[in-house]
Amino acid sequence: MKTKIVIAVAIALACVVWFSPQLQSRLSSLFKRSGNVSLTAAEQPNANGENAAPASAEALSAAQQDINNSRRNAITRAVAQCSPAIVGINVVEVREYQVRDPFADFFNDPFFGQYFGQRAQPQTYRQEVAGLGSGFLISSDGYILTNDHVAGHASKIVVTMNNGEKYNAKLIGTDRTSDVALLKIDDESAKGITFPFLRFANSDEVIIGEWVIALGNPFGLFDVNAKPTITVGVVSNSGVNMVQEGRVYRGMIQTDAAISSGNSGGPLANSLGEVVGMNTIIYSTAQSGSGAGSIGIGFAVPANRVRRIMEALRKDGSINRDFNVGLRVQQVDERIAKYLDLKKVQGVVISEIAYGSTAEKAGFEPGDIIAEIDGVKIRRENDVLTVINDGVVGQTLNLVIQRGDKTITKQLLLEKRKK
Repeated sequence: MKTKIVIAVAIALACVVWFSPQLQSRLSSLFKRSGNVSLTAAEQPNANGENAAPASAEALSAAQQDINNSRRNAITRAVAQCSPAIVGINVVEVREYQVRDPFADFFNDPFFGQYFGQRAQPQTYRQEVAGLGSGFLISSDGYILTNDHVAGHASKIVVTMNNGEKYNAKLIGTDRTSDVALLKIDDESAKGITFPFLRFANSDEVIIGEWVIALGNPFGLFDVNAKPTITVGVVSNSGVNMVQEGRVYRGMIQTDAAISSGNSGGPLANSLGEVVGMNTIIYSTAQSGSGAGSIGIGFAVPANRVRRIMEALRKDGSINRDFNVGLRVQQVDERIAKYLDLKKVQGVVISEIAYGSTAEKAGFEPGDIIAEIDGVKIRRENDVLTVINDGVVGQTLNLVIQRGDKTITKQLLLEKRKK
């Protein structure tokens, strides 16, 4: 009888366990803690995360590791590689201003001068103006590249390193035309220091659409925490030519990576951490007291051009571009095309030749259509300005011109301007 009672109680307990979800859950948790039972499909969290069991420490670690792996990529590696070699640049530039008496011409007239006396000549004033920009180290002994418009006329230059250290720097050489300047850290406290530096890529191999990174000091933010600001985009275009305020921006790399005021002189790097260009100019629709902001159209001087200019500046300190060819050009319009009996309204025509100039000596004539200069096809007036203004004294340019029905090749020597 006792045996039957024991069996009945055992069966009853089994039924309770079988039909009690709460007890099943507790037993399941007990088994899982002991490591003898794994989660079944029914016990996995549903799509909404409801009734999900807390993740174990191992599962959480694995998930976090997966996030880290997906976030660390070529871009983050390139940023880590480049950042130590970026510098913020603060300069003091001395500018001269002339203040002229608006009545000077009146009172300096001989008739009125005898009654009122001669007025003083225009007064020249010198004023110190502070500026800032970006730069990057290119050698372990402290050579730095930046833009001419950042430090080309500075009387004092201070560079801030990625670790917050500040050093005085001197101007080794600058070229206004290409907008490239070469600096070197010149400070007693920097002696014996081996600086991190960046390497150049072959900018002729840049790929339209490839990822690029702009690093620099926009709006002086480098001074806040001594770290460069990073923006990422793609190469939007390449080989863009333009002339602005006497500067020749040739073969520029266009990018949508945000470049703003203060980014000038910083590097544009590829995903391998190599410099493909130097951030230089932007198009912007807005201007404030702090400068212009990015609208996604920025341009960088290509690395190959920067490197050639840098080597010349390091050797000679300057590039002699003081020449005058003695010709003027004009875009062909419908009126000119009709007058010269041209089949197409395109190209550039020589409109004027200066007497005794190198252009006259070379045999150029008004009305000649310039088709090519040193292998560069000429379609716009800007093409002529870009190629010629980028020359140096003593250089000879080969020009292909169209004169009537004839195609002629002539050489133009860039002679030093006569004083």
